[in-house]
Amino acid sequence: MSTKAELIQDLLQMQRDFIKFEHENGMHPDDYYNPGAGHPLETYKNDFVDKAIQVLDMAHDEKDSSWKR
Repeated sequence: MSTKAELIQDLLQMQRDFIKFEHENGMHPDDYYNPGAGHPLETYKNDFVDKAIQVLDMAHDEKDSSWKR
């Protein structure tokens, strides 16, 4: 399992890669919302959300928060 810091670094790298893709290729809403098989952003949205939720869960665990998904 990744540490919170590793997940945050992954999220930051994903954002940098997304911005690079946008600058090099332009961005159409389908690129993000419905990229299709083989598209460079095919799993981006789900992967980003999954990692962000893991960070959120870790942060709540650290603070002994009662927040639950």
